[in-house]
Formats: sequence, C-alpha cells, structure tokens
Amino acid sequence: MTSLAILGVGKVGGETAFLSAALGLVDEIVVYDVYEPLLRAQVLDLQHTGIDVAVSTETAAMRDADIFVFAAGTPRTPDIRTRADLLEANIPVAKRCSELLQGFPGVVVSVTNPMDANNYGLWKMMGVDRQRCIGFGGQLDSARFAGFLREAGIGGPAWVLGEHGDRQVPVFSKTGSDVDTREREAILSRMRGASMEVIRGKGGTVFGPAYHIAMLIRAILEDRREVLPCSCVLDGEYGLSGCSLGVPARIGREGVIGIEEWELDPWESAKMAEAGAFVRDLSRRFDG
Repeated sequence: MTSLAILGVGKVGGETAFLSAALGLVDEIVVYDVYEPLLRAQVLDLQHTGIDVAVSTETAAMRDADIFVFAAGTPRTPDIRTRADLLEANIPVAKRCSELLQGFPGVVVSVTNPMDANNYGLWKMMGVDRQRCIGFGGQLDSARFAGFLREAGIGGPAWVLGEHGDRQVPVFSKTGSDVDTREREAILSRMRGASMEVIRGKGGTVFGPAYHIAMLIRAILEDRREVLPCSCVLDGEYGLSGCSLGVPARIGREGVIGIEEWELDPWESAKMAEAGAFVRDLSRRFDG
C-alpha cells in the first residue's frame, strides 16, 4: 500500500490530495489541518468523489507514509510582498511539523513558504539524510518561464533554479538562444510577479502548484529518476552550502538521487550566488 500524508489541506494541500487520488498515485491519504471544519470538509469532499482511496486524519499515521507533504502555515496574500516575508509566521509551524516527523523514514516535500528556508529547517530539525528533503517550487517557476519564453519567441527548454521567490534564476543558457541582459531582466521581472495576479484574482495559486506537486510525487513513487528543478540541501554544489536551493535534481524512490552541476553563464552564476547568500541568511534562523 502506498501512502501520502499532507499537513495543511487548504487550497494547495487539498488540491494535491485530490489530484493524487484522481491520478491513482496512492492507496491511502492521511490529511490534517488545525482548522477542523476545513479538514472535515476536505475529507468528505474526497470521499464523495467515489475514488477508491482510503482517507485518514490520524496524525500518528503520517509517520508511516511514503511521502509527507508540508503545506501548512500562513499563505501568501496580496498584502505580503515576498514569500520570504512569511518566515517568522511559519517557523513555529515548521518546528511543529518536525516534531510530528521524528523517526519518519520516507521522503518530505516542502511546500510552505518561504519554501527553501523551510526545507532546510525541516532537514536540520529532523536530522535526516539531505536526500530525503525536497523543496517544491522550481517546476512551477519553470512552467511560468516557459510561457514567457514562448511570448518572447524564444525556444528551447525552460529551467529555473535558485530561490523560489524574487531571487529565482532562469537559465537562459539552456535555451540555445542568445538573450541579452536587458531582455533577461525584463523576463525575470515578469516572473517575480507571476503569482501575484493569480493571488489577487482568486486568493491563492492552486492548479499550478498542485499539478506539479503531484508530478513530483509520481516521480518519487514510480522511481522515475528524472531530473527536475527542486530545492535541495546543498553541501558544496554550485559552491554553496548552509541552505536549500533550487538545482537540477534526479528524483527517485529515495528522494534526491543526485544533483547535476550545470555550467552556468556569468549572469546566471551571479544570480545563483545572490540567491544562495539570501537563502542562507534566512536559514540561519534554524541553526540556533
């Protein structure tokens, strides 16, 4: 039996639970949320689909899951300028999550913002191998980047590394096109604001994050060993350590099987270093 646990079943957590069930990725889903009316409603809504999947709210059962998705905490709103601004509000939630996961043998997927810092924090507080803590965000950023590249008439693969936030690093060198600095900065500026239009219009991003989280869950459970842009705890890769940052990671049943170190051009390398320094500074809140 394949089991998925999700802490926090609001917009993204709830939709991830539904997609995981609808796509037949798991046999059992364990969900929990501090807001009991929402939790009850999400459980009933899942059950009313008629999909053959067991649904539980027993937090003790989360430790037995194959994958744990951390999606609890204060979400981003139009009043919150950047994801990093959520750190102080969500540190207590991350600490509670780490307590819940003591002895957890599976793979943790961090979604709660600021995701990179929280992924590092969970790894630090849980004391597990770094390969078992994966931060989600790069897949979504890359999908948005692909759309902006199409609009600009630029072909090639779309990859975004770095922070899941203002210091994201679109890898233009992978497109095979010569994109000058001015156009790079213009596209990056649009990427930084890509989620806010959705947040203003409907209160939060849902479909994009949930879909890509489900694809990450599938890559893990099916041991696909494909390379995805994920936030990983770094130990010298890209010259960085003391943080979790978006990198090309080969994902399989054990989590992060390996990290590919691509040759970045000078603009990308500078952005990557800036992202690493920024996230490392945020992550120091978990080093005490």
